[in-house]
Amino acid sequence: MNIFRFAGDMTHLFSVLVLLLKIHTIKSCAGISLKTQELYALVFITRYLDIFTDFISFYNTVMKLIFLGSSISIVWYMRRHKIVRRSYDKDQDTFRHYFLVLPCLLSALLIHEKFTFKEVMWSFSLYLEAVAILPQLVLLQRTRNIDNLTGQYVLLLGAYRALYILNWIYRYFTEPHYVHWIPWIAGLVQTLLYADFFYYYFQSWKNNKKLELPA
Repeated sequence: MNIFRFAGDMTHLFSVLVLLLKIHTIKSCAGISLKTQELYALVFITRYLDIFTDFISFYNTVMKLIFLGSSISIVWYMRRHKIVRRSYDKDQDTFRHYFLVLPCLLSALLIHEKFTFKEVMWSFSLYLEAVAILPQLVLLQRTRNIDNLTGQYVLLLGAYRALYILNWIYRYFTEPHYVHWIPWIAGLVQTLLYADFFYYYFQSWKNNKKLELPA
């Protein structure tokens, strides 16, 4: 654990709390992609298969449970809650997210650290997380109506991954033989996908204007 890893974890946690705050207090999921949330639920389910078999630390277990529980509950709210689901814009959220799953699974079967079920699923979760934000970004481009909480949610998600890159750089220079190409490359791809959003977010903040993404 180092300051960059902890900051990344807390930023990721805050992004989830911002989204849950929007859903619970406003009873709305407007501007949120169910497709992205379903992909994130799949990411955490396949990544944390070891939650009941391999104990690392109390902190690690609690964070796993939080991300598993929150991702599943968000999907449930958007699909089943009688009020929240009414605000979901199904007509705009049309990205065919299942087309992302198969290439990520094939990549995991071909490129992994060890050919075991848990290791392949771990690699799959990294590849899928790298592209899971795509339906959300496409939805924001289509609607061009981004409220503050939705914008902060996406910003925090991108910041979490950027902080993890700093964590990897720090560990590379402070820990001997620390080389993990799979999470490095997947994390870099994921961060690059946020670059356009970061630019327009900070432009809107600097000019004190409402955030809008180009169509």
